[in-house]
Amino acid sequence: MAVYFIVEIKTKNGNEGTYAKYIEQVRPIVEKYKGRYLARGGKITPIFGNWNPERVIIIEFPSEENVKQWLDSPEYKGIAVLREASTITRAIMVEGESG
Repeated sequence: MAVYFIVEIKTKNGNEGTYAKYIEQVRPIVEKYKGRYLARGGKITPIFGNWNPERVIIIEFPSEENVKQWLDSPEYKGIAVLREASTITRAIMVEGESG
């Protein structure tokens, strides 16, 4: 069953360059673990409530196991420090419908 990794990012002031380095490196690592970007920082239009995030990323993976392998991989851990130092990040994983 597909799962969706959904991330909300807010860049810390003065750290845009560090986050840009993360962005440059993360895509091939996501793809190595069978992730596929569905949305990656495009235009955001608030609809309900008071939610207006700076950046949203949605990645589809074949399974929860693929997400875990990606997050635990040495390649990702090597660049995760860039994201952690430059952003406030909130993330969730959502199961897709089966059928």
